[in-house]
Amino acid sequence: MKDIPKISIITVTLNSKKTIKHCIESVINQNYPKNKIEHIIIDGGSTDGTVEVIKKYKKHIKYWHSKKDKGLYDAMNTGIKISKGNIIGILNSDDIFYKNCFRLVSKYFL
Repeated sequence: MKDIPKISIITVTLNSKKTIKHCIESVINQNYPKNKIEHIIIDGGSTDGTVEVIKKYKKHIKYWHSKKDKGLYDAMNTGIKISKGNIIGILNSDDIFYKNCFRLVSKYFL
């Protein structure tokens, strides 16, 4: 049997204070080995308190930064370059994953 694949989740955000908490928690609460998940958050320089929310969860986030970028796709590409997972997913900052999402996706790679 193959090893469980590592999953990289990239979240691009800008001024998402109201939703980023639920987004991050949906990754943290996955029914999947924590050492096989990396959450990468690329923030475009939020000014609404988003960064403060991200900082509260920093121990669960593999990498994050907050600085001006060239837009959504530039930020996504930055996240992809940083990622080390066998599976790469994009999770918008106002979206969530259901609890068994990673298990369902990874079974296609086993």
